[in-house]
Amino acid sequence: MLIQEQLLDLNEKKRAGHEFHLQYLAEILTRKGVDIQSVIEKIKAFQVAIPSWALGTGGTRFGRYPGGGEPRSLEEKIEDVGLLHALNRSSDSISLHIPWDIPGDAAALQALLKSHGLTIDSVNSNTFQDQSGQPLSYKFGSLSHTDAAVRRQAIEHNITCIEHGVALDSKVLTVWLADGSNFPGQQHFRRAWQRTADTLTDIYQALPDDWTLLIEYKPYEPHFYSMVIPDWGTSLSLCQYLGKKAHVLVDLGHHLPNTNIEQIVARLMHFGRLGGFHFNGSMYGDDDLTTGSIKPYQFFLIFNELVDAMSDPAVKNPPLAWMIDASHNTKDPLEDLLQSVQNILTTYAKALLLDRNQLEAAQQNNDVVTAEELLRDAFAIDTRALVAEAARQNGGAIDPIGAFRDLKIRENRIEKRGKKSVATGL
Repeated sequence: MLIQEQLLDLNEKKRAGHEFHLQYLAEILTRKGVDIQSVIEKIKAFQVAIPSWALGTGGTRFGRYPGGGEPRSLEEKIEDVGLLHALNRSSDSISLHIPWDIPGDAAALQALLKSHGLTIDSVNSNTFQDQSGQPLSYKFGSLSHTDAAVRRQAIEHNITCIEHGVALDSKVLTVWLADGSNFPGQQHFRRAWQRTADTLTDIYQALPDDWTLLIEYKPYEPHFYSMVIPDWGTSLSLCQYLGKKAHVLVDLGHHLPNTNIEQIVARLMHFGRLGGFHFNGSMYGDDDLTTGSIKPYQFFLIFNELVDAMSDPAVKNPPLAWMIDASHNTKDPLEDLLQSVQNILTTYAKALLLDRNQLEAAQQNNDVVTAEELLRDAFAIDTRALVAEAARQNGGAIDPIGAFRDLKIRENRIEKRGKKSVATGL
């Protein structure tokens, strides 16, 4: 792991340039009446979970090109997330996918997590694949399957996920269903929804009192005619059917092109039902690209609605579970994750800097131009110095990606784990 003295030395080399940019931005923001340290404190408090499956090289159905040094076990995945957190101080938890990450010695894993300053953010069930030795197939569905025995198998898997989560002090179960159909007439839409609601009820009843069930939606893939949970409305209807511990999970890539995602998150926050958020970037669909790499202005507009609702005392929405859900096909996975976290934090900072009193006044007066210009002005602010200062104050790197390369972390991983090592679970 990182030696603190090395990190301090790297920061010292970049200190002069960083302070120049920070002081320049501070002068601009002070003239606007912004308390710069209060913004930095909010950035310091913002934490984004890293999924275990994002630590290795992803791929497509055409191929996968691992870069070497990938984590070969859950313990090595925890080490990699600990490394990311040491660099940016904003990745203090890891999400697990069962059965890709079945914990062995829970006590030993707890100790390892603690040594890296980490916790388990959530456990994610997997009924979109048939596992080795699995008696029944999910080819035609899992929680929505016409066969009660298949549904029971999927229920038991989710309950097992809860048990693993309890052993590791997690309090969130995430469910994404691949259930759907490819041809007209293949599936009875109303009965498929009801079967899903009934099986989710069995899972919901197995949740500890202080747990949350997050229900994810996706309009297409792996099925292209229909999905059982294709949109936020269907997910919300299931949450309402289950009870107050169930909330909607929004994945940025799980929308059709040109969907107004910012309106979706605003409505869900208004209803008090937005429970989690999966960050990534998208050009066409569920591309799982680097967060903020494709549509940065839309990403800012989404954060604008999130910050607005989080700062409104009238909104009674639970604290959100933030996580990156990306597939790193061409970049180094750890560098890509560092990029995503930086883009998330800089965009969050832009939304924090928006003058909401002025925006509300413009909206009340139907002053369309002023309202839009306020958003554009906030988006145009270069907030990287604020994010760098937040990391520095938290004991991280001013330039996390630069530190990753200067410390030759990937080279060290390859030397330790091998050039051909491939991340487990992918």
